[in-house]
Amino acid sequence: MNNQSDILVKVEGLSKKFCKDLKTSLWYGVKDLTSNVLGKSKQQGLRPKEFWAVKDINFELRRGECLGLIGHNGAGKSTLLKILNGLINPDEGKVTIKGRVGALIELGAGFNPILSGRENIYNNGAVLGFTKAEIDAKVEEIIDFAEIREFIDMPVQNYSSGMKVRLGFAVAAQMEPDVLIIDEVLAVGDLGFVLKCFKTIDTILPNTAIVFVSHNMPMISRICNKIILMENGVSKLQGKGVAAAIDKYYKRFAQNESNVVFDDGSIELQKVDMIDAKTNVRIKELNWDSSLKFYFKFKIKQPMNSPLFNIIVMDKEQRPVALLERNNKEYMISGSQNEIEFFVTHENVQLSKGIYSISIAALKPTSLEPLLRVNNVLSFQIIHNDENWQPFLLKTTYNYV
Repeated sequence: MNNQSDILVKVEGLSKKFCKDLKTSLWYGVKDLTSNVLGKSKQQGLRPKEFWAVKDINFELRRGECLGLIGHNGAGKSTLLKILNGLINPDEGKVTIKGRVGALIELGAGFNPILSGRENIYNNGAVLGFTKAEIDAKVEEIIDFAEIREFIDMPVQNYSSGMKVRLGFAVAAQMEPDVLIIDEVLAVGDLGFVLKCFKTIDTILPNTAIVFVSHNMPMISRICNKIILMENGVSKLQGKGVAAAIDKYYKRFAQNESNVVFDDGSIELQKVDMIDAKTNVRIKELNWDSSLKFYFKFKIKQPMNSPLFNIIVMDKEQRPVALLERNNKEYMISGSQNEIEFFVTHENVQLSKGIYSISIAALKPTSLEPLLRVNNVLSFQIIHNDENWQPFLLKTTYNYV
């Protein structure tokens, strides 16, 4: 059972404001400096052209917990991380961190570009509070983990972005800090190194508190057991409901009703619905292993042969995860016909629990040239008791012998 001594990061009423232009910011800085010298109270609230980058953030992080910090660009995540790492001071509130802090906030941050990789290992270790003897014991392990031995005595300014990430993570993780702060930098690494990083995180997490920032929700699902969803500098949702916060993060994709990518003017999508296969009632969510049934209605604007349809299932990150089989039967479009209506059914859907959307393309039947392509025409949700970050939950039978 955790007790108060396990709390490694405590954030209380944290707020930080910035000014929208440099000239005004400098003027406010001079006024604040004068007020400090004269012993006057600090300016509270917002002045003209100021905004809250972070406002009233509160949380506690214990040893063994990984906090996922998510939100769109400009939500305040990076500002919060820089406050946690001591790079900038808050205007209000307090941060209490116990133990050594390792940080991967910006690519190459903390590295002296004119020093070699080896020299930077010693510099970073010293900043974390390690003695030279302690770093000596770790340096070979760090070089091996970073996979840059042949370049370790080269100046860091000549490193590629991937090399900087490998060295930065190796230093931050192999030094086994009490608190580890990781920004989006892992997105730069290749897949093999990212998987190695996750394995290392699994190893050190029981003895560490981690703050992890990413736009990659499978990564967040993979390692985080607490979450904060930020929007315009404030916490919109936080706690242990990682899946609920991720669904809310993706809601803006689900609300994107239509996005026409290509249109030659010959056919127009008028209506699309998801239908309950048993009752034919319009629905927005579906139980796993049920029948997935869609209704489409198109308007024919120019004479044409019967088109083929590509219906693509997209996941929450707008990646295509499945293609429904094309219509393979010829049907006639009469000269007076100005509409096409049809249902598409897929039995026993085995997509994992979560939010999905569909995109559709109408194609010429022989050349497969596009007539129309529309993304995000409809969003739907698969319901299941289990949380999975893999795209499919495949139905199976176990026979014990």
